[in-house]
Amino acid sequence: MSGGIGPALAAVVQRDLRVALRRRADTFAALFFFVIVASLFPIGVGPEPALLARMGAGVVWVAALLASMLSLARLFNDDFHDGTLEQLLLSSVPLPLAVLAKTAAHWLSSGALLALVSPLLALQYGLSGDATLALLAGLLLGTPLLSLVGAIGAALTVGVRGGGVLLSLLVLPLYVPVLIFGAGAVDAVQAGLAVGGHYSLLGAMLAAGLFLAPWAAAVALRIAVE
Repeated sequence: MSGGIGPALAAVVQRDLRVALRRRADTFAALFFFVIVASLFPIGVGPEPALLARMGAGVVWVAALLASMLSLARLFNDDFHDGTLEQLLLSSVPLPLAVLAKTAAHWLSSGALLALVSPLLALQYGLSGDATLALLAGLLLGTPLLSLVGAIGAALTVGVRGGGVLLSLLVLPLYVPVLIFGAGAVDAVQAGLAVGGHYSLLGAMLAAGLFLAPWAAAVALRIAVE
């Protein structure tokens, strides 16, 4: 990874995206899971428009939250087992920046796709155009934070047998604020209230996550490798 930090980080992102492309089945499985979970609720609760519109944002957010976790266990595990993680630790690239690059690749191959599909799911719940835009904007702000928080959990459970269950127990409670403010933004739009506060809080949490999560994950990875 010589030639500067920028090109090295770009190489990390490109490598992880190529791996995701080679594992298209896993990527589509998360997307399919997202669509199926969000689509089952209208079937289960019935076709009442007011009820569907009221619960739509929360259901889509919960489905996105669960779908984004499907690939978290592999974020560092594959690199841990094939020796790539040790090379990252020995390279000239600061490990927190490498973690941030891998997290960005994870978001591009999971969270970004989920956010882009969400307007189609909003149609099933009869969300208005403004509510659909609020849902999309919230997911674009919130799903990177899900990946960042998930990276900490993935680093803490790297190399652990049955780490997927432990990972879920670690990160799901931390996802709750993102879920509350993301779904709350859509509820605010539907109620005719100001939505800026919800986006501000999501943005503040994302800024904090961009700074703190890579450092926390890097410390956990060093402990795991040592």
